[in-house]
Amino acid sequence: MVKKRSVFDINFDLDEEEDAGFPAGNAPAEPPVVKEYNIQGHPLQNSDPVPNPPAPSRRGPMASAISETLEATSERASAEAAIRAENDALAHEHVRLKRLGLITDLIQTSDVHTDKLTRDRSANVDPELAELKQSIQSVGLSNPIRVEQTDNGYELIQGFRRLTAFRELAAETGDPRYSRIPAALVPRGEPLADLYRKMVDENLVRKDLSFGEMARLALSYAQDSGVEVSDAVGTLYASALKQKKTYIRQFARVLADLDGALRYPEAIPRALGLDVYRFLDAQAGNAMDLKKALIKQPERDADAELAILRAGITAKKAAPKPAGRSSAKTSLRLGLPQGEMRVIASDGKVEMRLPRDFSAVSKARLQRGIEAFLAALDQKD
Repeated sequence: MVKKRSVFDINFDLDEEEDAGFPAGNAPAEPPVVKEYNIQGHPLQNSDPVPNPPAPSRRGPMASAISETLEATSERASAEAAIRAENDALAHEHVRLKRLGLITDLIQTSDVHTDKLTRDRSANVDPELAELKQSIQSVGLSNPIRVEQTDNGYELIQGFRRLTAFRELAAETGDPRYSRIPAALVPRGEPLADLYRKMVDENLVRKDLSFGEMARLALSYAQDSGVEVSDAVGTLYASALKQKKTYIRQFARVLADLDGALRYPEAIPRALGLDVYRFLDAQAGNAMDLKKALIKQPERDADAELAILRAGITAKKAAPKPAGRSSAKTSLRLGLPQGEMRVIASDGKVEMRLPRDFSAVSKARLQRGIEAFLAALDQKD
C-alpha cells in the first residue's frame, strides 16, 4: 500500500523588518488606482489614472512640543488678559462706590479724629444720647458714620453723636464690639464747604438744629474759610428759607458780640435770641454790659444763662431816659430803587426802614457806610 503524502501550506507572519527586506515575502499591496469612466460607464482610453491623495505627514516630537507650548502660552495670555480686565472693572467700581460713600468698613473708634470740622452739635450733655446708646445695644447701628481717610487714621465728617455713643458704651461695658464702628469712607480731597454741607444737611434732616448751633457753625466755617459770616450762612444753609437764614445771621451777630461769654447758645429760644440781637444792636455798650453779667456767674447752667439774658435786656429797657433829652422827632420818606425808605431821627437815634436785609451786608461794608453817613452829616452846607 502506498502511503499518501500530505502537503500543508503554512503561511508565517513575518516581522516588519523581514517583511520589508525579505525577497520571498509578500509584496506590499499597491494602492488601488482610481480610473475615470465616460458617460456610458466605459473606462477612458487615454486618461491617466488618478493617484490616491498622499498620506498625511507625521510631525516629529519636537514640532509637537513647540505647538503645544504655543497653544498653552496663548491660553495663559488670554486668561491673564481676562483677569486684568476683571480687576480693572472691579477697581473702577470700587472708586465709583467710594465717591458715593457706599464703601463701608469696621474701623477702630480710637483712629477717628474730630479736628478738621467744627461740630454743629453742642459739647454739652446731650439728653438724647442715652436713648441712642440703648438703641445701639438693642439693634445695632443702622446708619454708619462717614469718615475721610488720612495719613493718621480717619477724620469724622458725619456721625458725632454715634461715635460718642460707641465710645461711651465701650467705656461703660468693656465690650470689645463697641471699640469698632461701621464707617462709610468718603474720597479724599473734597472741598471744605462740601464736607460742612454734608454734616449740616444730615443733621437738619435727622434732627432740627437750634439757631445757636447753626450760628456757631457759621462762625467757625467763616473763620476756617476766610469768608464773611453772611456768606458762610448762605453757603452752609443754601437750602434754608430766606427768613431762616436771616435769623441765623442775627444769632451769629449775638455770639460774635458776646465773644465766647455764652456757654449754652443751643438753649436760646428764637424769640429771646432776636430780642438780644435788637438789644445789642441798639447801643454799642450793651454788649459789654451783658458780657459782664454773664461772667459774674461762672458756675451757671443753661437755665441760669437764659435768666441772665432776659434780666439784662429787660433792665436796660426799663431804665429811665436821661433828663434833658429832647423828644422831638424828624421823619421823612425817600423813594429809592429798592423801595420806599422811611427815616425817623430823634435825640440820640436814627432809624431807617427799607425793604432790604441789612444783616446780609458784611460788617466791614456796613461800618464804612455808617462812617460815610456820619461824615456827610457833619459837613457844612
